[in-house]
Amino acid sequence: MSNTNLPAASLAAAIRALPSVTAMRIAFVVAVFLFFASAPLWSDRSVLHLAIEMATILALAMLWNLLAGYAGLVSMGQQAFVGLGGYVMFAFVQETGLSPLLGVPLSGLVAALVAIPTALLLFRLRGPYFAVGSWVVAEVYRLLSSQVTLLGGGSGISLPLSAVRAIAPDKDVRDIVIYYIAMGVVCGTWLMTWTLLRSRFGLALTAIRDSESAAASLGVDTKQVKLTVYIATAFATGIVGSLIFLGKLRISPDAAFSIQDWTADIIFSVVIGGIGTVEGPFFGTAVYFLLRWAFSDFGSWYLIGLGATAIGFMLLAPNGLWGLLSKHMRLSLFPIRRLLDSVHRVHDPL
Repeated sequence: MSNTNLPAASLAAAIRALPSVTAMRIAFVVAVFLFFASAPLWSDRSVLHLAIEMATILALAMLWNLLAGYAGLVSMGQQAFVGLGGYVMFAFVQETGLSPLLGVPLSGLVAALVAIPTALLLFRLRGPYFAVGSWVVAEVYRLLSSQVTLLGGGSGISLPLSAVRAIAPDKDVRDIVIYYIAMGVVCGTWLMTWTLLRSRFGLALTAIRDSESAAASLGVDTKQVKLTVYIATAFATGIVGSLIFLGKLRISPDAAFSIQDWTADIIFSVVIGGIGTVEGPFFGTAVYFLLRWAFSDFGSWYLIGLGATAIGFMLLAPNGLWGLLSKHMRLSLFPIRRLLDSVHRVHDPL
């Protein structure tokens, strides 16, 4: 070998010695997991409460992104399943006297069952009519919940002291238990979303996102795909709703079915981060909480600022923050597609 080939050979050997992109992703995920898993050891209650709130907002953002960003179902009524999940958990405690933790998975199951007739009604509508119809359905659920005297009617109800103690005898331990459940829910939601989008079903969803008519012409059963996604997101949203009010220890119709808290803020996070991307809700949620921390003391100007920020992103960066970053950096943190190289081997994109 001539001396002129030595630098090139050394460079190639050095590149091969570098860790693979997949290994770096795994290391990043493990580092983030260990950081949040150890949070109760070094943080106080206020930090844990903020982390729980961020986890629930992020989970709802991922679910709404899956629903609207991929299936094209722009729902303005996901608060229906948030409130339903919370009320099912409270009803379970009232009727059985058992630990409210046992009512969390039941909340998801009931929300999924209720989503079936709801979808059969709403899927008759298209575009903006679907959005308005989903909001009307959520309002109907709010009015119905206010008529249930067993659950406090319009004024709401608090968890009994025995149920609160069933979670944990000490309030600090209770916060830690709810924190770890919240982390499990958000990790499960992310894993479900990412795995789903990397499957054949996810390929159909991506095709619907790009062009529903083209996907239908290629044999994709768009109605069945949308129905499956709607029920799956309702199930997960019901679980998140029960977790939200498990932390609050109290529920009322206005709080449970708030369009501002459980839909408007979620849409803001997804739009800012990048709708139709796996990474978008993470960045959007971070921006939302950063803006809330910085400007929440300005009263109504805070909401005006959120609206102005959303409009600015839609005009200047319609693909969101992550869309802007990935375009220039050509990076994918959680790839959902695979590429064929020159020798027809399948691999993940960078």
